[in-house]
Amino acid sequence: MKHRDLVRALEQHGCVLLRHGAKHDIYHNPKTGNSEPVPRHREINELLARKIIKSLKADE
Repeated sequence: MKHRDLVRALEQHGCVLLRHGAKHDIYHNPKTGNSEPVPRHREINELLARKIIKSLKADE
């Protein structure tokens, strides 16, 4: 999955960027209170991307 597609999916679920790290960005979902590091690579492994989305999205 492309990095920009993952970020777009996270933002659609209400996540916001907390801060930039050296190699990762930290995204936070204010609805659930969960935070998750997102690698700043062009391509992100599909399993990792699904895990990040699953842990940050709010149960709707």
